[in-house]
Amino acid sequence: MTCRTTVTLMTSTLMMLSVMLSTSALAADQETAGWKSLFNGKDLSGWHNFGRKSVRPGWQIKEGALTCVDPHNAGDLCTDEQFDWFELQLDYNISPGGNSGIMYHVSDQGRAAWATGPEFQLEDNKAASDPTRCGWLYALYQPPIDPATGKPLDATKPAGQWNHIRLLITPEKCLHEINGVKYFEYVLDSNDFKQRVAKSKFSKMPLFAKSHRGYITLQGDHGKVAFRNIRVRPIKVEK
Repeated sequence: MTCRTTVTLMTSTLMMLSVMLSTSALAADQETAGWKSLFNGKDLSGWHNFGRKSVRPGWQIKEGALTCVDPHNAGDLCTDEQFDWFELQLDYNISPGGNSGIMYHVSDQGRAAWATGPEFQLEDNKAASDPTRCGWLYALYQPPIDPATGKPLDATKPAGQWNHIRLLITPEKCLHEINGVKYFEYVLDSNDFKQRVAKSKFSKMPLFAKSHRGYITLQGDHGKVAFRNIRVRPIKVEK
Protein backbone atom coordinates (compact mmCIF):
# COMPACT_ATOMS: atom_id res chain seq x y z
CA MET A 1 0.00 0.00 0.00
CA THR A 2 1.47 3.38 -1.00
CA CYS A 3 1.87 6.27 1.45
CA ARG A 4 -0.67 8.30 -0.56
CA THR A 5 -3.26 5.53 -0.27
CA THR A 6 -2.61 5.23 3.46
CA VAL A 7 -3.07 8.97 3.97
CA THR A 8 -6.29 8.91 1.93
CA LEU A 9 -7.73 6.08 4.00
CA MET A 10 -6.75 7.79 7.25
CA THR A 11 -8.35 11.05 6.11
CA SER A 12 -11.54 9.23 5.11
CA THR A 13 -11.69 7.44 8.45
CA LEU A 14 -11.20 10.67 10.39
CA MET A 15 -13.96 12.35 8.38
CA MET A 16 -16.35 9.49 9.14
CA LEU A 17 -15.51 9.65 12.84
CA SER A 18 -16.04 13.40 12.80
CA VAL A 19 -19.52 12.97 11.30
CA MET A 20 -20.42 10.30 13.86
CA LEU A 21 -19.27 12.48 16.75
CA SER A 22 -21.05 15.56 15.43
CA THR A 23 -24.36 13.75 15.14
CA SER A 24 -24.51 12.07 18.49
CA ALA A 25 -21.78 12.74 21.04
CA LEU A 26 -21.79 15.52 23.59
CA ALA A 27 -18.63 17.26 24.68
CA ALA A 28 -17.76 17.15 28.36
CA ASP A 29 -18.49 20.86 28.80
CA GLN A 30 -21.93 20.40 27.22
CA GLU A 31 -22.79 17.61 29.63
CA THR A 32 -21.58 19.75 32.52
CA ALA A 33 -23.83 22.57 31.31
CA GLY A 34 -26.82 20.22 31.48
CA TRP A 35 -27.20 19.28 27.83
CA LYS A 36 -28.45 15.82 26.86
CA SER A 37 -28.58 14.18 23.46
CA LEU A 38 -31.99 13.15 22.13
CA PHE A 39 -30.55 11.14 19.24
CA ASN A 40 -27.63 8.71 19.38
CA GLY A 41 -26.94 8.71 15.63
CA LYS A 42 -27.46 4.96 15.41
CA ASP A 43 -31.09 4.04 16.03
CA LEU A 44 -34.52 5.35 17.06
CA SER A 45 -34.11 4.81 20.79
CA GLY A 46 -35.98 7.45 22.78
CA TRP A 47 -38.57 8.14 20.07
CA HIS A 48 -42.08 6.99 19.16
CA ASN A 49 -44.78 8.04 16.75
CA PHE A 50 -47.58 10.19 18.09
CA GLY A 51 -50.36 7.90 19.32
CA ARG A 52 -48.14 4.81 19.13
CA LYS A 53 -45.40 3.10 21.11
CA SER A 54 -43.42 2.21 17.99
CA VAL A 55 -41.92 4.10 15.04
CA ARG A 56 -43.31 3.84 11.53
CA PRO A 57 -40.89 2.74 8.75
CA GLY A 58 -40.92 6.14 7.06
CA TRP A 59 -38.42 7.24 9.73
CA GLN A 60 -34.93 5.77 9.27
CA ILE A 61 -31.30 6.44 10.16
CA LYS A 62 -29.40 7.61 7.07
CA GLU A 63 -25.72 8.59 7.27
CA GLY A 64 -26.01 9.25 10.99
CA ALA A 65 -29.10 11.44 10.66
CA LEU A 66 -32.67 10.90 11.85
CA THR A 67 -34.45 11.02 8.51
CA CYS A 68 -38.00 11.09 7.21
CA VAL A 69 -37.47 9.11 4.01
CA ASP A 70 -41.16 8.49 3.26
CA PRO A 71 -43.60 11.15 4.46
CA HIS A 72 -46.50 8.91 3.43
CA ASN A 73 -45.52 6.38 6.09
CA ALA A 74 -43.74 8.42 8.75
CA GLY A 75 -46.07 10.64 10.78
CA ASP A 76 -45.09 12.86 13.68
CA LEU A 77 -42.20 11.57 15.78
CA CYS A 78 -42.19 12.29 19.53
CA THR A 79 -39.53 12.06 22.21
CA ASP A 80 -40.27 9.41 24.81
CA GLU A 81 -39.39 11.95 27.49
CA GLN A 82 -41.55 14.99 28.18
CA PHE A 83 -40.20 18.48 28.82
CA ASP A 84 -41.54 21.68 30.32
CA TRP A 85 -38.93 24.46 30.03
CA PHE A 86 -35.88 23.90 27.87
CA GLU A 87 -33.44 24.99 25.21
CA LEU A 88 -33.39 22.83 22.08
CA GLN A 89 -30.71 22.90 19.42
CA LEU A 90 -30.52 20.79 16.27
CA ASP A 91 -29.52 20.77 12.63
CA TYR A 92 -32.02 20.07 9.86
CA ASN A 93 -31.69 19.45 6.13
CA ILE A 94 -34.88 19.68 4.11
CA SER A 95 -35.65 18.48 0.58
CA PRO A 96 -36.59 20.88 -2.25
CA GLY A 97 -40.15 22.04 -1.63
CA GLY A 98 -40.14 20.24 1.71
CA ASN A 99 -42.24 21.18 4.73
CA SER A 100 -41.77 20.00 8.32
CA GLY A 101 -41.80 21.42 11.82
CA ILE A 102 -40.77 21.14 15.45
CA MET A 103 -43.62 21.05 17.96
CA TYR A 104 -43.31 21.31 21.72
CA HIS A 105 -45.52 20.65 24.77
CA VAL A 106 -47.33 18.03 22.69
CA SER A 107 -49.88 16.06 24.72
CA ASP A 108 -51.41 12.64 24.12
CA GLN A 109 -54.79 14.22 24.81
CA GLY A 110 -54.95 15.87 21.40
CA ARG A 111 -56.26 14.12 18.31
CA ALA A 112 -53.04 15.18 16.54
CA ALA A 113 -49.71 16.59 17.68
CA TRP A 114 -50.50 20.04 16.26
CA ALA A 115 -53.77 20.17 18.21
CA THR A 116 -51.80 20.74 21.43
CA GLY A 117 -48.25 21.74 20.51
CA PRO A 118 -47.15 25.08 19.01
CA GLU A 119 -45.01 24.56 15.89
CA PHE A 120 -41.66 26.01 14.87
CA GLN A 121 -42.13 25.82 11.10
CA LEU A 122 -39.47 24.20 8.90
CA GLU A 123 -39.60 24.40 5.14
CA ASP A 124 -37.81 25.16 1.91
CA ASN A 125 -38.60 28.86 1.70
CA LYS A 126 -37.91 28.94 -2.02
CA ALA A 127 -40.21 26.18 -3.26
CA ALA A 128 -42.61 25.13 -0.48
CA SER A 129 -46.24 26.09 -1.03
CA ASP A 130 -47.13 26.90 2.59
CA PRO A 131 -47.04 30.70 3.14
CA THR A 132 -45.85 30.21 6.72
CA ARG A 133 -42.09 30.36 6.33
CA CYS A 134 -39.25 28.59 8.10
CA GLY A 135 -38.66 29.68 11.68
CA TRP A 136 -42.11 31.20 12.18
CA LEU A 137 -44.37 30.06 15.01
CA TYR A 138 -47.05 28.57 12.83
CA ALA A 139 -50.01 30.96 12.27
CA LEU A 140 -48.98 33.09 15.25
CA TYR A 141 -45.61 34.89 14.99
CA GLN A 142 -43.24 35.84 12.20
CA PRO A 143 -39.95 37.78 12.09
CA PRO A 144 -39.73 41.48 11.24
CA ILE A 145 -39.25 42.84 7.74
CA ASP A 146 -35.67 42.75 6.51
CA PRO A 147 -34.88 46.22 5.09
CA ALA A 148 -32.50 44.65 2.58
CA THR A 149 -35.23 42.58 0.92
CA GLY A 150 -38.51 44.16 1.97
CA LYS A 151 -39.64 40.69 3.08
CA PRO A 152 -39.72 38.91 6.45
CA LEU A 153 -36.25 38.06 7.75
CA ASP A 154 -34.91 34.83 6.26
CA ALA A 155 -31.62 33.37 7.52
CA THR A 156 -32.08 29.89 6.04
CA LYS A 157 -29.69 28.15 3.70
CA PRO A 158 -31.11 26.52 0.53
CA ALA A 159 -32.74 23.10 0.50
CA GLY A 160 -30.16 20.34 0.65
CA GLN A 161 -27.92 22.23 3.09
CA TRP A 162 -27.76 21.90 6.86
CA ASN A 163 -29.33 24.67 8.95
CA HIS A 164 -28.99 25.16 12.72
CA ILE A 165 -32.02 25.76 14.97
CA ARG A 166 -32.16 27.18 18.48
CA LEU A 167 -35.49 27.11 20.30
CA LEU A 168 -35.77 28.47 23.84
CA ILE A 169 -38.96 27.83 25.83
CA THR A 170 -39.27 29.40 29.30
CA PRO A 171 -42.10 31.10 31.22
CA GLU A 172 -40.41 34.49 30.78
CA LYS A 173 -39.76 34.25 27.06
CA CYS A 174 -39.64 31.95 24.07
CA LEU A 175 -37.06 32.55 21.36
CA HIS A 176 -36.64 31.35 17.76
CA GLU A 177 -33.24 31.41 16.03
CA ILE A 178 -31.97 30.06 12.72
CA ASN A 179 -28.25 29.89 11.92
CA GLY A 180 -27.50 32.24 14.83
CA VAL A 181 -29.99 34.90 13.70
CA LYS A 182 -32.73 35.86 16.16
CA TYR A 183 -36.19 35.89 14.61
CA PHE A 184 -38.47 36.96 17.48
CA GLU A 185 -39.56 36.44 21.08
CA TYR A 186 -42.96 35.75 22.62
CA VAL A 187 -44.42 34.80 25.99
CA LEU A 188 -46.72 31.83 26.41
CA ASP A 189 -50.00 32.71 28.20
CA SER A 190 -49.42 36.44 27.65
CA ASN A 191 -52.35 38.56 26.46
CA ASP A 192 -50.62 39.00 23.12
CA PHE A 193 -50.18 35.25 22.70
CA LYS A 194 -53.78 34.51 23.67
CA GLN A 195 -55.12 37.16 21.28
CA ARG A 196 -53.13 35.71 18.39
CA VAL A 197 -54.38 32.20 19.16
CA ALA A 198 -57.97 33.50 19.31
CA LYS A 199 -57.61 34.93 15.78
CA SER A 200 -56.05 31.76 14.36
CA LYS A 201 -57.28 28.30 13.39
CA PHE A 202 -56.08 27.11 16.80
CA SER A 203 -58.99 28.91 18.46
CA LYS A 204 -61.07 25.85 17.56
CA MET A 205 -58.64 23.54 19.38
CA PRO A 206 -59.38 23.75 23.13
CA LEU A 207 -56.17 21.99 24.16
CA PHE A 208 -53.79 24.04 22.02
CA ALA A 209 -50.88 25.50 24.03
CA LYS A 210 -52.66 24.70 27.28
CA SER A 211 -50.09 22.25 28.64
CA HIS A 212 -46.72 23.45 29.87
CA ARG A 213 -45.23 20.00 29.61
CA GLY A 214 -45.13 17.51 26.77
CA TYR A 215 -43.20 15.84 23.99
CA ILE A 216 -40.82 17.50 21.57
CA THR A 217 -42.13 16.38 18.19
CA LEU A 218 -40.71 16.31 14.67
CA GLN A 219 -43.25 16.58 11.86
CA GLY A 220 -42.93 13.87 9.25
CA ASP A 221 -45.94 13.96 6.92
CA HIS A 222 -45.23 16.87 4.54
CA GLY A 223 -41.87 16.09 2.93
CA LYS A 224 -38.45 14.53 3.31
CA VAL A 225 -36.27 16.01 6.03
CA ALA A 226 -33.25 14.94 8.10
CA PHE A 227 -32.16 15.91 11.62
CA ARG A 228 -28.88 15.60 13.50
CA ASN A 229 -27.18 17.01 16.62
CA ILE A 230 -30.53 16.95 18.46
CA ARG A 231 -29.77 18.24 21.94
CA VAL A 232 -31.85 19.62 24.77
CA ARG A 233 -30.99 21.49 27.96
CA PRO A 234 -33.78 21.29 30.54
CA ILE A 235 -34.28 24.53 32.44
CA LYS A 236 -35.38 24.52 36.08
CA VAL A 237 -37.86 27.22 36.99
CA GLU A 238 -38.59 28.27 40.55
CA LYS A 239 -42.28 27.90 41.35
